[in-house]
Formats: sequence, C-alpha cells, structure tokens
Amino acid sequence: MQPDGDRFSGLGLRPELLDALSALGYEEPTPIQSEAIPALLTGQDLVGQAATGTGKTAAFALPILNALADGARGKRPKALVLAPTRELAMQVANAIENYGRTLGARVLAVYGGQPITPQLKALSRGVDVVVGTPGRVVDHLERGSLKLDELTTVVLDEADEMLDMGFADELDAILSQVPEQRQTVLFSATLPPKIARMAKKHLNDPVRVQIERENVLAGETPKVTQTAHLVFRENKAATLARVLAVQKPTAAIVFCRTREEVDSLTEALKGKDVRAEALHGGMTQAERDRVMNRLRGGTADLLVATDVAARGLDVDHLTHVVNYNVPSAPETYVHRIGRVGRAGREGVAITLVEPRERRMVESVEHLTKTKIPYAPIPSVADLRASRLAATTGALIEALGTDLADARKVVTALAKDHDPLDLAAAALSLVHASTEEQEIPVVPPRQPRPERDDARPSTSRGGAPRTGPPQRKGPAAGMAKVYIGAGRAAKVAPKDLVGAIAGETHLSGKQIGSIEITERFSLVEVPANELDTVVKALRASVIKGRKVPVRPDRDS
Repeated sequence: MQPDGDRFSGLGLRPELLDALSALGYEEPTPIQSEAIPALLTGQDLVGQAATGTGKTAAFALPILNALADGARGKRPKALVLAPTRELAMQVANAIENYGRTLGARVLAVYGGQPITPQLKALSRGVDVVVGTPGRVVDHLERGSLKLDELTTVVLDEADEMLDMGFADELDAILSQVPEQRQTVLFSATLPPKIARMAKKHLNDPVRVQIERENVLAGETPKVTQTAHLVFRENKAATLARVLAVQKPTAAIVFCRTREEVDSLTEALKGKDVRAEALHGGMTQAERDRVMNRLRGGTADLLVATDVAARGLDVDHLTHVVNYNVPSAPETYVHRIGRVGRAGREGVAITLVEPRERRMVESVEHLTKTKIPYAPIPSVADLRASRLAATTGALIEALGTDLADARKVVTALAKDHDPLDLAAAALSLVHASTEEQEIPVVPPRQPRPERDDARPSTSRGGAPRTGPPQRKGPAAGMAKVYIGAGRAAKVAPKDLVGAIAGETHLSGKQIGSIEITERFSLVEVPANELDTVVKALRASVIKGRKVPVRPDRDS
C-alpha cells in the first residue's frame, strides 16, 4: 500500500484542494511538490531550483490557496506571483484558478499587450491572487490601482529569466512595496550568483529545494531513441508528414517556435490527412481544454505547440516528441524529449534540422553527451511499404468480420478474373490517390577552404588596406540585428534584451553580444531566429518610439 506521504493527502492540504486535484486527474505529487509544499505550508521562505515541466506551479499555488480564508476575503490580494512573460502569467493564472475553483478563488492575470481597463475593474472589485509581469505590475502600482499592503506571499517564478530580461529594477521596486512580514518564494531553473544575491537580499533564511536535472543531461537516455533529419526549410512540413506516416505514433507533440508557425504547420498537416491540433498562448482555456480532450480521447494524433503553451501538459500515452526546429537553447531540447520515455515506457525524439542548424545540434550533443544520429528522410518506396503493411494488417483483422456482401462481389468477379489479380487491384485502388514525390536531399557539408589569416588585406592595387577596422562578425550560429537607436536615444542593453525577450519566445540568455553606438545598436541573436526577431521589433517600440530594424548588412 502506498504511504500517505507519497500522495497529496499526506502533504497537509485542505480537503477542497484535494478534491480539486482529484477532479483534475492528479494522483501523486512530483518531487518538487513533495518537498516544497510542506515547507511553504509552514510559512517559510523558499528557494527552489527546478526545470520547466516539473510541476512547480502547483508547488507554490496550492499553499497560496490553502491559506485563503473562508467566506468574504476583502478586496486586496493576499498573494502576488511575478512571471517573466505574458504567456507564462496567463498559464499560471489559469492553473491557480483551476486548483482554487472550489474555494471561489479570485485570480487575475495582469500583463502588457492587452487593454488595462478590464484589469482596473477587476482590481476594484477585489482579487485574492494577482499573477503578472513585472512591467505591468509596476504600472498598476504607479496608478495606485494595485495595493500590496495585505500581501502574505510573493512568488518570483522563473527568476533567472526575469533578470535576464532586464527586470531587476522593476523587481526591486515591487518588493520595496510589500509588507516586511511576508513569505517570499523564488523559483529558478538555474541558480547563478545574481539569483543568490537576490535571495540574500529579499528572502529570510529560506528553505532550499533542488530537483536534479533529468538523467538525459548525463547522457543516460536508454528509453528515448533520438534521430535527426537534415532537410531544407521549404520541405519541412512534407518531411514531417512523411516521417509521421511511416512511424505511426500513438500520440505526439511537435514543438514550434511561434504561434504563427504552429497555426500554419497544423493546417499543412491537416491537408495531408494528419489529425493535428494546434496549442499556443493565443488560445482561450476552453479551446486548450478541447484540444487536450481530443488528444487524450484519441480523436487527434498530434499536438502542434509552442514551449510555453505545452508547459505542464502530461499525456500518458505520448510516444513521440518532434522538434520542428532545433531549439536555440540545448536545455530546451532536454526538457522536450524528457516528456517521452517516462515510467519505463520507450519514446522517440525526432528533430528536423535545416542546414544552418547543424552547429546547434552539436551544442545539444555536447550538453547531453549523446550522439544524435542523422537518418535519411523516408523515401516514396518506404512510404508505400508502410502503407501496404498497414493495409495488410487491416485486411487480416477484417477476416474475422462478416464478409458476406463482399464475398458476393468477389464471387461474381472471380468467374472472369483471377482472385489474386482481384486482390492486387483492390490494394492498388486503396493507394491510387496517394501520389508522392521524393523530398530533396541536403548535400553533405563541404569543408571550408583554408585561409592565411596572417596575410594582410589588400586593396585592388595590391597595397595593404588602411582605414577603420572591419566590424567583427557574429559568433557561430548567430546573426546580428541592426536597431536604429543608440546612446543618443538613451538606449541601454536591458532595453534591447527586454524588447526582444518580451516580443518573442527568446530568453535573455539566448541573446548574444550587444554593441551600442551613438546612433545605432547591434544585437546578436540565434541565426535561425533572425527573421522572427526583426519582424517582432519592427512592430514594437524601443524607448517609446518605433525605430528602423533590419538584419545587419555587414555581418
């Protein structure tokens, strides 16, 4: 018999929360929940290190809800959760609302990119928990619409991301306005020195909980078969459909970078008769629930999602994870493939690699200490063989069913035709409409010609070139973005990091070197994210105004 300590009932949570968890299908707490919840229920401060997907939202949300008073609770919030992005703020708010539904918990998400008036009205009516991004929370504090004097708990979720995005000043401003006697909780995927300094400054003798990285980081991935396919960008959707048709996953998640990519890929796969569903931060909770119910119910085979939207999802029968692009951060790759191969089950991780992403695969291999083999894209012959095998299996299963009507047709035809020819003709008709073309193969990478770096550059006349030094090119796998604002516009590195991280899915740690001159700035971003960053920055403002943004011509 399982001891109570291994169940939520053994953690000291109130019955209403246990009922809510049971209704949501939660059975056993994750390691971070088992260690963090008892400590938080006693009111202690806590520093937790845990990666995405380990269940840390419930680890801090359940103690917050457990402390809510019964009946009327006043207008001012008792808990504040700070998150780096609006997508994560929405996700956390939805989770807390679901956990606390039986308690009548009033939860409000506040973030930029949406009208502030509904937020002001909700705050005036009264809320129990506010979940927000630092910038929008500061905005409400300056307006006087958010009062923090009755707070009992403050949570800094993904604190390392918030610091990387340049929110240090905002965090200090917020924490300076909360009661001195409060519980402070800090969760971070990593614990660099800057996080240690923040914890020392704002937390009081905190409990420390650290959940080790999954075994995959040590190269121990016996349950996950990893494969990569080298493919041109324009052939990626066709390649994915081909791979799925041959492998026939029970259930799969395909990870994309942006909402737009999720939507376009989902439609492309549906056009190839793949039962795909989209999941991203632009969808309502009701839409998300419908999608997950289709996947769990077997009416959808495939989920196409962004990383943020897929956080916290748990699909028991998941067999495949697909990286539609190579993740810019190797840790993201690890988190994604860790969703399969659990509880003794075997899983498959597939990565589609564009030619320029090969170096990024090498970075993943270096981190995981695991070689990711490249496999050829399934050919038309492979696809046909797979389909014929599936049809053969279906025919064998049909032999045990009522075939009386079909026998009458075959008996009549067999008077003039060979039964073997009839069977072969039937099979060919089944697959007649599936005309496919071979997908182009990416040629092998050619070695770069050697250069004599000691030889001085020369002008057309042969003399050594003089003049200003050449601008340094971007690092391997990176590209530079030109932003038409610099020191004269009072642009600082945190403005650029915040703008990029706030408008795209990139984190601060994925942004490379930053060069700010008097009139313009140059920022290194992953090369495969260049177009996304340029498009996002052109639609946003920097230091209160729109500025020219383009790929740097000299890099």
